Amino acid sequence: MLCAANQVGKMLGGNWVLEDVRFQIGPGERVGLVGPNGCGKTTLLRLLAGMETPDRGDIFIGKEARTGYLEQVPGTDPAATVWDALRAPFEGVLRLEKRMERLAAEMADPGLAPAELDRVMKRYESCQEDFEKRGGYETEARIRRVAHGLNLSEGMLARPFGSLSGGEKTKIGLAQILLSEADLLLLDEPTNHLDLMAIEWLEEYLSQYRGAVLVVSHDRCFLDRVVNRVIDLEGGESQVYPGNYSAFIREKEERLLAEFQAYQEQQKKIKKMKETIKRLREWANRANPPNAGLHRRAASMEKALERMERLDRPVLERKKIDLTFQLDQRSGQDVFRCEEVYKEYGEDLILDGVNLLVRSGERVAIVGENGSGKSTLLRILLGMETADLGKVAVGPSVKVGCLSQQGWEGDPGQSVLDAFREEVPVEEGEARHRLARFLFCGYDVYRRVGDLSGGERIRLRLAQLMHRDLNALILDEPTNHLDIDSREVLEDALERFQGTVLAVSHDRYFLNKLFAPVCWLEKGKLTRYEGNYDEARRKRAVLQEWNR
Repeated sequence: MLCAANQVGKMLGGNWVLEDVRFQIGPGERVGLVGPNGCGKTTLLRLLAGMETPDRGDIFIGKEARTGYLEQVPGTDPAATVWDALRAPFEGVLRLEKRMERLAAEMADPGLAPAELDRVMKRYESCQEDFEKRGGYETEARIRRVAHGLNLSEGMLARPFGSLSGGEKTKIGLAQILLSEADLLLLDEPTNHLDLMAIEWLEEYLSQYRGAVLVVSHDRCFLDRVVNRVIDLEGGESQVYPGNYSAFIREKEERLLAEFQAYQEQQKKIKKMKETIKRLREWANRANPPNAGLHRRAASMEKALERMERLDRPVLERKKIDLTFQLDQRSGQDVFRCEEVYKEYGEDLILDGVNLLVRSGERVAIVGENGSGKSTLLRILLGMETADLGKVAVGPSVKVGCLSQQGWEGDPGQSVLDAFREEVPVEEGEARHRLARFLFCGYDVYRRVGDLSGGERIRLRLAQLMHRDLNALILDEPTNHLDIDSREVLEDALERFQGTVLAVSHDRYFLNKLFAPVCWLEKGKLTRYEGNYDEARRKRAVLQEWNR
């Protein structure tokens, strides 16, 4: 056993976020931690990392086990380069290397006495042996491997850490954790800020990782390919399931149905016992004189009913957002068109003669590495940026709704209620009713938009889009920050929407379920592949092999 939680409870803001969490993780296990947003997943990781203490229960970590926790922004000297930050996990090895350098310099001194030279050589050999055992000669190769897998360019490796964006810093934090080779990795949404290629590399890396991994993720494909056990956190309690995410979903459904059936059977039994108690008392009272034996039987049955351990009614379906996109009149046949579109930023050519045609009713996805120009292309189609060269056209009868990566780009000082009514002009009572369908209830409607989480901002924007007359949607990473329940609701709403959808996404489950064709943007060129993401990936691999 590497780590364990025993009846762990944690209170935040006067409420129990975690009430009865129990599980064990053994060496080499890869465990997924799932549950709706706000259920306490990050809190549990912080408890395991020793950053917080439980209010009740016990956390156990193996005596010599090293844990690595992926924080949102790692604590690194802002002046240090990214390369220096990636070398930080090898601090002990680097100290040995410097010591060897000093000893080598001493040995090179021509004036050193033979006896002293012999002592220095022995110390050098001892350091060298320790250095080799700790993988010192492979250090740079390991750093290069992780940097390449996470698409950290040479230019980024040379940049000061303080100059990076928040997402880039988190990416460096992930690289540091992977390089630390801790006995237990605690990863909170590690695929955030990663493109598809980096996510697939990370899956392979974690699948071969020698230590144990506990990962929080809403990426269903990632969980399917990495984990071999799932901890489901809901209502402050945990349930453990064997297998990957798909196996967990199947078994959880079977368990819930069995629990509901047991609950119904118990309710029938309770009802029957209450009716029997009532009849026995009626018969006892009708007798002349009253029948004491029947009264005793009724009292005995009543005590048995009180001693019965009542089953809670299982929640078969959690409360979810209620999303349906309204289709206005259909647009013309050609919805979005780009012809030989070029776009440069400084000396970087982002779009190099891009051609794109999206027709009415199509659901088209654009994929590619981070920085390849996907969001830029969407912004050009929306008129938020202009192309340097080429033609861009949106059909004259097209009514577009857009969702950015941030979900909200308006005034952060507005309340949720005011922001919604600015886009959807309805009375306050009606607005509150509609927002409740997106889980903004009670005081939530008066919160500042700037104080909302990423997932809440996405929900607010979806609530606005739902109440607009649209026939086309442009979505930039729409599943970012959404939990799995909300992703499934969005997928169902898009599946029912009969208009046109153009989306950028790194969510392979989302892509495979909804989108065909898939357009791959790389090195400024856009290539269209018929079929979903998995089919596009296979065709792209064949094309690359053919061109070698």
